[in-house]
Amino acid sequence: MRLRRMVPIGLIGLVLAAVSHPVVATELAKLLGEAPRRALDFDRLLVFAVQHLVLAGTGLGLVTTLGLGLGILATRRAGAAFRPAIDGLAAGAQAVPPVVVVALALPILGFGGPPTLLALVAYGVMPALRGTVGALEAVSRDAMAAAEAMGMTRRQILFSVELPLAASEIVETLRTALVLAVATAAVGALAGASTLGTPIVAGLQNQNTVPMLQGAAATAALAFLGDAALLGLAAAFRINRP
Repeated sequence: MRLRRMVPIGLIGLVLAAVSHPVVATELAKLLGEAPRRALDFDRLLVFAVQHLVLAGTGLGLVTTLGLGLGILATRRAGAAFRPAIDGLAAGAQAVPPVVVVALALPILGFGGPPTLLALVAYGVMPALRGTVGALEAVSRDAMAAAEAMGMTRRQILFSVELPLAASEIVETLRTALVLAVATAAVGALAGASTLGTPIVAGLQNQNTVPMLQGAAATAALAFLGDAALLGLAAAFRINRP
């Protein structure tokens, strides 16, 4: 089922990537009634896409590490008492819009990637945390009881039973974090980060629809293609899980 969903999502991503091409974006702007204006050349767009991908990927890695770690802690006996506080902090962090986080962080972290990463982590950690908790709590109690009867320690049960069985569901929940990471990286252009949000901001300033279309389409393409990749990864974990 996941593989079937992956194909149309991936195709949408490829179509959006094609829309971001200078020629296609220019023609689309003409259809919208805009006078022909200069488009962002393909090489420059590709540079922005790579920088966007690096920033979003770094943020997603931080979100995954933090969400997975906190999710494991919240589901352990020793960490059960901290679960309300962990959940409350994650929910509170997501309640603050990324633009506000970036603006507040600018005086301390400066311009560029750091304030964007802070906003990305704050906005994305809650879905990763709750997804991890839900996936771990859904692991069969019988499987854990069998592992315990075999003499496995709690750590061995976690790494040999719980995480392998929960892997596909954890990856599935990271789809939300991925979309948030890609979107927040675009917002980072307001803080001076060089991303696909940069041509959007420049287009707004110059009232040029073409680079706005290119940046928006390329950003959406990254989100769809990344979503398709995670669906494939979740399917692979489900097929190969013990």
